[in-house]
Amino acid sequence: MVIQNTAVLEEEHICPKCKAKMSCCEAPPMHVGDGLGWGSEVLFICLNNDCPTFTGGWEKVDVNYGHKATFRNMQLPGSTELNVMMVASEFAFTGSVVDPEKILAQNARYQKEKESIARLDTCVEDNDITPVMSLILDEMATPADRSRAIKLLKEFNDLSCIDPIRNHTFKKTDLQQEVNMVILQLLKDNFKKECPYCSELIKAQAKKCMHCQADL
Repeated sequence: MVIQNTAVLEEEHICPKCKAKMSCCEAPPMHVGDGLGWGSEVLFICLNNDCPTFTGGWEKVDVNYGHKATFRNMQLPGSTELNVMMVASEFAFTGSVVDPEKILAQNARYQKEKESIARLDTCVEDNDITPVMSLILDEMATPADRSRAIKLLKEFNDLSCIDPIRNHTFKKTDLQQEVNMVILQLLKDNFKKECPYCSELIKAQAKKCMHCQADL
């Protein structure tokens, strides 16, 4: 989940009925009443099962609507106006509670991904390999953008990219194969090879590794 307005994560709402701290929850995609959105990415909902709105709601719903359901108190970000939401069980919304720290970390990664994508068109001209490496090593970035970044490695012809890539675990085998092919080409173009024993870069014609002294 990506929240555009992260300031709402710092809000604290207290349920007027039970004085319990309301939980920040991901808003449902549609408003059950009018079919429109909530106008907010999150809602603050009282998940206290001892709240009088929740405990007393079962009978009210049964009498008025003939359904097995109850209510939870809700407030929109930036508002103290109290609303109620009909829920079918005590577990409603418990699985959509937002963890502010995780959301902020995810948002930071997402923004970095977007910035890196925007810089791909000029990174070679700027001699800046940073956005390329950022996308290649970001497992949550789209495969298409990561593949595009991998192809740009050839234009940089920078052997320093090899160590970070070799120390990264790729979840997608096709991207792993693609980046392996590029690395092999970079090594060939620079008359280098990787020592099979210590993985350090050495001359392609070397018979002994200058790092681990292994015979090749």
